[in-house]
Amino acid sequence: MIETSGLSKYYTFGSGGRITALNDVSITISGGEFVSIVGPSGSGKSTLLNIIGCLDQPSTGDIYLDNARLDYGNAASLVQLRRHTIGFVFQAFNLISSMNAMENVAYPMYFNRVPKPQREKRSLELLESMGLGERALHLPSELSGGEQQRVAIARALVNNPRIILADEPTGNIDSKNGKKIIELMKQVNRDQGITFLVVTHDMKMAENASRVIKMVDGEIVD
Repeated sequence: MIETSGLSKYYTFGSGGRITALNDVSITISGGEFVSIVGPSGSGKSTLLNIIGCLDQPSTGDIYLDNARLDYGNAASLVQLRRHTIGFVFQAFNLISSMNAMENVAYPMYFNRVPKPQREKRSLELLESMGLGERALHLPSELSGGEQQRVAIARALVNNPRIILADEPTGNIDSKNGKKIIELMKQVNRDQGITFLVVTHDMKMAENASRVIKMVDGEIVD
């Protein structure tokens, strides 16, 4: 489902200086796996996730999603991947403050030209599956951190992606709600067969993964 080959990312500055964020990273993740990436801050975890998610591009190397090589020069194809194949969950939730929970979940379907009644039906069903049916009309400011993250997970699932990329999904919530988020993501992985790639400092999250990849200084070390 996900394969990187010789992936590197460099940032140049000043008079020829260079920072290496990723160095020759090669990984393979099968469909339906739940994989965590761990490592200290600055180890390249989020950079790797952003490149796989088509939010950034590598300096060298290749990425294959479902055996198809990503063409970072083809902006339209990258947009389609983000709309249909990949769902994102972020540490900061990234909900739109002026929209209620149902509208936040439904928002990605707008860009796929899904009619409004279907958007509302689908988003409400997902919120109910997250235990948030009664909170559907509440704004993000009226929800707890754990509830906001569950809304964000519902939003990530709304277009039926095959891959979920999550960057520190439990980083902004307490341990009790963090445990609920871990259990929820594992349930989605188990029941729907969606591939999860999760960057985390949360060892509880890592312990629940089917496999753990450790990064240090932009390289895979274990």
